Amino acid sequence: MRVRARGHRRRIRGVRAPLSRRAWQTRSATVLIRPCAPDDDAQVVALWSEAGLTRPWNDPHKDLARARAVWPDLLLVAADGDRVVGSVMAGYDGHRGWLYYLATAADRRGEGIGRRLIAEAETRLEALGCPKAMLMVRADNEAVLAYYDAIGYQPETVRVAGHRLIPDD
Repeated sequence: MRVRARGHRRRIRGVRAPLSRRAWQTRSATVLIRPCAPDDDAQVVALWSEAGLTRPWNDPHKDLARARAVWPDLLLVAADGDRVVGSVMAGYDGHRGWLYYLATAADRRGEGIGRRLIAEAETRLEALGCPKAMLMVRADNEAVLAYYDAIGYQPETVRVAGHRLIPDD
């Protein structure tokens, strides 16, 4: 595995887990995990909105552009033909990997798309030398907390705080 840096952009070379090389069969179609292309952005933002992940103070289009500028190979979609049916945004700061915006289309939940997106993101993070993946879930989102518990993500005893540096308005 080679990590190649171009300024502040990094590409993961030689990292293609089996999920990336071949599509897998779901109940109704073939789904492929691949990096998110700019042409996917409108569908990804619609998916995030449908899943309740967007917030008025975060412009999701800017979130996509920022992620693509730094780690384009960690911004992933699950595509069924031309339709985006899932997404995950991962990042790595040299200490921990982070997963954001995991979403699956409502009519495709239960097919394993979310788990496969997480597995692919984890594979790519591990290839970069990332020792641990973390994620944030809103405390009142019990269904999603149970989902992450079921796939091995354990609650941490930390408090996450934020400070906006660049307003999205």
